[in-house]
Amino acid sequence: MTVNIRPARPADVRAIRALVEPYAQQRILLAKEWVGYYEAVQEFLVAEVSADDDGPAAGPADPATPAVVGCGALHVMWEDLAEIRTLAVDPASRGRRVGHQLVEGLLDRARDLGLRRVFCLTFEVEFFRKHGFEEIDSTPVSLDVYTELLRSHDDGVAEFLDLARVKPNTLGNSRMLLEL
Repeated sequence: MTVNIRPARPADVRAIRALVEPYAQQRILLAKEWVGYYEAVQEFLVAEVSADDDGPAAGPADPATPAVVGCGALHVMWEDLAEIRTLAVDPASRGRRVGHQLVEGLLDRARDLGLRRVFCLTFEVEFFRKHGFEEIDSTPVSLDVYTELLRSHDDGVAEFLDLARVKPNTLGNSRMLLEL
């Protein structure tokens, strides 16, 4: 299977939401409103395969149209820090390194932006460990940065800060960090 990783476009939002929905129903990923996906589309990369590749059974109706089989976003949180979020792969494409390619693409994007650290909140500890992430207990920012981040309305930032208001959404998840 040949996978192409590329920046997401607004036309990909329906596919992204369809990928995330089953994981959100299982409480593995947070559900988002349609508007949230459109507002964040520039943060996303998508993985696509052509119908003639050995891709998922549910490929595109038009064989010339590639199918989106994975997605992931890089959300900048501070001048040196971002979060990988909303990483999802079609179950039919799991085990084919689609997620690994998405993470590598997101880490390349972080490096291009001059970031030094990337955070994730995940149940997939071993997967992220293969990319160099390590589990953390604390919030690795200065008090001044912590205070500024408290002003954010973003649930991902609240998860990074380990705030009590997001605990019902994050029970069982591991907080991980990668130093680039």
